[in-house]
Amino acid sequence: MSEPNATEMPLNQKEKKAVSLTFKECTLLKLERNFGLKEVAESRALQDWLEGTSDISEFEHQTLLNLQRKLRLNVHDWNETELARYFIGPLLTLVDYTTDCFNLFAERPFGGVVEGIEMRGRPDCIIATGRREPEKPFFCFQEYKREQNPEGDPAGQALGAMLLAQEINGYKHPVFGCHVRGRDWFFMILNGKQYCISEPYIATRDEIFDIFRILKVLKQILLKLAVEI
Repeated sequence: MSEPNATEMPLNQKEKKAVSLTFKECTLLKLERNFGLKEVAESRALQDWLEGTSDISEFEHQTLLNLQRKLRLNVHDWNETELARYFIGPLLTLVDYTTDCFNLFAERPFGGVVEGIEMRGRPDCIIATGRREPEKPFFCFQEYKREQNPEGDPAGQALGAMLLAQEINGYKHPVFGCHVRGRDWFFMILNGKQYCISEPYIATRDEIFDIFRILKVLKQILLKLAVEI
């Protein structure tokens, strides 16, 4: 009798479970195989987030138009640092996630163990309780990728950090996330073993106002969660 080929073997026979993973190594496939995660087409929590309402002032409106003008001129050529410094950073600053309950942190060391697998890295951005250093993370994690030839799997990298955040928070609430690929913004949510990723919001179109509204709604959500912790 011939031996089964690799594609016919059970998952635990054809791929050994990882001992450790850096966020840069994470892909959606690796996370699904190692942690039993499942992508779902719809999520009530994600839908509520994306459809939430928040006013945009005239100052914010004009600032967004200015940022959008710069993005349109440069998005094909910016590297990750330039995209983060000249577009994403100012956009997040305009929302202002510095509160008495949580703060915005960038490239802080972040690590822990999930189901026996060590996970670590320096996420580009997290929102977590704590003023001087992150404690309980809520929002994970911007992965700033240039539009042309991005390295790795930005969705997987973001989801890997979200998975660790969920472990740290004791699975008390869904974990929010977002990854950015050039002009495209993808919002994400992880709830237990299920995750959902939105369709892209394109920042060079009028959808920039949706992106900003969604980020402001996130602040409202996190203020409520912070009170419950």
